[in-house]
Amino acid sequence: MKGSTEVVKGRLEEAAGALTGNNKLRAKGQTHQAVGHLKQAVETGVRQIKEAARRIRDNA
Repeated sequence: MKGSTEVVKGRLEEAAGALTGNNKLRAKGQTHQAVGHLKQAVETGVRQIKEAARRIRDNA
């Protein structure tokens, strides 16, 4: 869930930077989006590993 928040925050920053012509804010927003997507990928991986471990445990 934190990854989604980071993506939204980044989109808002990027839009604000584009509207104001502030390239630094725009780049910061793009960075936050990238971090958010990375967090989402990690969260998905952790969830899949936990599910696989549960299935292995249940079948043992």
